[in-house]
Amino acid sequence: MAAGNDLGGADLERFAKTIGDATRIRMLQLLMEGRALTAKELAYGAGVEPATATAHLRRLLEGNLVAVAAQGRHKYFRFASPRVAELMELLMVVAPQAAARAPVPRIEESLRRARMCYDHLAGELGIGIADALVKRGLLRREDDAFAVTRRGAGWFGALGIDLDAARGLRRKFAAQCLDWSERRDHLGGALGAALAERLVDLGWIARKRNSRAIAVTEAGRRQLAEHFPKSFAN
Repeated sequence: MAAGNDLGGADLERFAKTIGDATRIRMLQLLMEGRALTAKELAYGAGVEPATATAHLRRLLEGNLVAVAAQGRHKYFRFASPRVAELMELLMVVAPQAAARAPVPRIEESLRRARMCYDHLAGELGIGIADALVKRGLLRREDDAFAVTRRGAGWFGALGIDLDAARGLRRKFAAQCLDWSERRDHLGGALGAALAERLVDLGWIARKRNSRAIAVTEAGRRQLAEHFPKSFAN
């Protein structure tokens, strides 16, 4: 049996070599913040020279892991699709934990409490919201996804989320995304992204500068307590 041709033509060996490099993994981790970054920023964050970073970025582009857009004199890199972010989250879940060099917390408390998983909510907040939506009968857990109930469709609509528009996107609608810090599923996919964006628009949550951590506003604390009981501990 020819190598690389036994799974529908997927070139897994080449893909594994692309993603298996330590520098390229660091670059992908930097892009998990959800912001587009320049080659210089990625080089600095990965601890390599710009010329070296260029070669690594070329490999990531060829592997369809990142996309690039030119704006003025700069080129900005971001994930090629939300599936790359999902892959990175999964790798962070299954990868063995690094040996601690010092007695410091493995996960920053702010990230554990509330953060963005690329474009949807994760951490204790994301888990709490998903659990509350299921408990209230607005979502139903299925094999590998959530389903919106009839009651849930009305609730999301009243919150200002267009379910038809979310379903029309070329990505999973309501994915169960395994949370790498909590080891449980939060709401991902197009619906998870739409919910996170709506909570930002409503002023309930806000992104922290240069971080994936999420801050919950005072108004957000009151609203979260009403809509998602126990989703965020005060």
